[in-house]
Amino acid sequence: MSRITPFASPLLLGFDAMEKTLERISKASDGYPPYNIERIGADSGAPERLRITLAVAGFGEEELDVSIEENQLLIRGRQVEHGERDYLYRGIAARQFQRTFVLADGMQVLGAGLKNGLLSVDLIRPEPARMVKKINISVSQ
Repeated sequence: MSRITPFASPLLLGFDAMEKTLERISKASDGYPPYNIERIGADSGAPERLRITLAVAGFGEEELDVSIEENQLLIRGRQVEHGERDYLYRGIAARQFQRTFVLADGMQVLGAGLKNGLLSVDLIRPEPARMVKKINISVSQ
């Protein structure tokens, strides 16, 4: 049985990578850590921003890593055990995570901040310049 994809139209050329990205996103979601994505309105001429906020309680700044790799925002957390402890009950596990967000072309990360167990990453997409290019038609005799 063949599968029909949204990019199967002959009018959509060069979208193979996007189709693979969508497949990868649909397979990779375990729900940890929980996150919010909010839109922050434009003010005084500054363009609209997006803010991704992850609940990373128990993680310190040195245990978190935010990076961009090939149009993907990667947020990783690795908690380190601090010496030998004698737990009577352990309900909070030291857990590693990796959360990936695929960024559209032109998206830029403004910065990241950690406050009260919440990691916030601000993104912006500058308005692209409208470009019209004239293609010359060659005539062969």
